[in-house]
Amino acid sequence: MIDKETVKSLVGDFLKDGDVFLVDVNISADNEIVVEIDSDTSVDIDTCCDLNRYIENRLPRDVEDYSLEVGSSGLTSPFKMPRQYKKNIGNEIEVLSAGKKISGILRNVADDGFTLEVLSKQKGKKCAEEAFFKFSDIDYAKYNLKFK
Repeated sequence: MIDKETVKSLVGDFLKDGDVFLVDVNISADNEIVVEIDSDTSVDIDTCCDLNRYIENRLPRDVEDYSLEVGSSGLTSPFKMPRQYKKNIGNEIEVLSAGKKISGILRNVADDGFTLEVLSKQKGKKCAEEAFFKFSDIDYAKYNLKFK
């Protein structure tokens, strides 16, 4: 079976210069490798294709067969690492914590959590309150995509 750390190392070598970063690597028992990347700006198809070729050229199929998929994090996929939170500062996100969904503007990211500005109604007026969430206390956080 292909080692996850080997794939992570290859991806790290390819992405070392630039704003694209590794989010996750999954390898199934059938050697189906899925590499998920993200960027501080945007991920284009050329970057995914180039990374796919880079990995394929360094993992010989004649030693062990595998399938490889390289893609970007989905726009509404849950965040998996702090850098994804940081790139969304100023954007509206949705948080699931203790079974409750909360939407608000992501204001700050710390080592252990993040601050969300949440609008609430008090005495008929809208009021902005800040709430701090620890990464360990939430089920997920993701970009809140709204259609107008």
